[in-house]
Amino acid sequence: MNTILEKENKAIKKEIKSNKNSSKFNILKLFNWGWFKFSKCTLGIFICSLAINLFIVPNNLYTGGTLGLSQLIRTTINSIFKINFNFDISSVIYYIINIPLFLIAYKKISKTFFIRTLFAVTINSLFLMIIPIPSTPLINDLLGNVLIGGILAGIGIGMALSTGSSTGGTDIIGIALSKKNNKLTVGNIGLIFNIIVYGICGLKYGIEIMIYSIIYAIFETIMIDKNHTQNICSEAFILTKENPERMINFINTELKRGATYWEAFGGYTHTKTYIVYTVLSKYERMRLGRHMKEFDKKAFMVGDDGVEIKGLFDKYLV
Repeated sequence: MNTILEKENKAIKKEIKSNKNSSKFNILKLFNWGWFKFSKCTLGIFICSLAINLFIVPNNLYTGGTLGLSQLIRTTINSIFKINFNFDISSVIYYIINIPLFLIAYKKISKTFFIRTLFAVTINSLFLMIIPIPSTPLINDLLGNVLIGGILAGIGIGMALSTGSSTGGTDIIGIALSKKNNKLTVGNIGLIFNIIVYGICGLKYGIEIMIYSIIYAIFETIMIDKNHTQNICSEAFILTKENPERMINFINTELKRGATYWEAFGGYTHTKTYIVYTVLSKYERMRLGRHMKEFDKKAFMVGDDGVEIKGLFDKYLV
């Protein structure tokens, strides 16, 4: 009797645990993420917020984008009303500015991107609010602060973008526009908007503040575009001795890309081989590389990033 009860209790506990795991899965399903992407996005946002609060704000510099605009508004409010908050109020202003941009994300990009961005902007605002800002800069060298801050912030934003999310603001506008024009990147769109913000900085707070803020933005832009692998166009040549139909089917169905192949003969072995050619994003090429051995363990790929593509080529940025 006791044995039967023990088995029933174990079955009930197993079912409860299964239901808990199921609810957790459903939460991630809402974002269309696995735990890796969820963690990567959160970590990226944290790194970006940490870089801004530790290296940029203590030096009275401005980050650019909608956050830079929020910082300008914050400085104006503080100078007019002489209000001292226990946190950086620009984080709240930044969130308010992003509310109408959420609608653009929902209508022009996708519902999934909207949900991911809502999550990213919310935790970004929260991190900016709770991460303590040092009263004095961590590094005495202003240029050092700018370089470290720009590199870390760019890596963080790039990590978030690579999960199909964004930190809001010009990222949303950049993704919407770069989907229509292959020559536009998220980093470049942000840089254009920053010219306006830094022009205001130069007029109100001096040329030195403007110049160092621009240096920060340049390094941030470089790191964003290097880490946002979906935005980098890439071509791939795969050489395989196996029939390439399965590989091409993977490219067609999983990556939503086309591919061309032809027969060739090895110059050393004089045996028949196949050459598969396709154009992808860097992110998609890395995915193909991870699965390539499933089709042919001896196949190898030659890839080239940053290629110029003209004509019909859709960017799947989210």
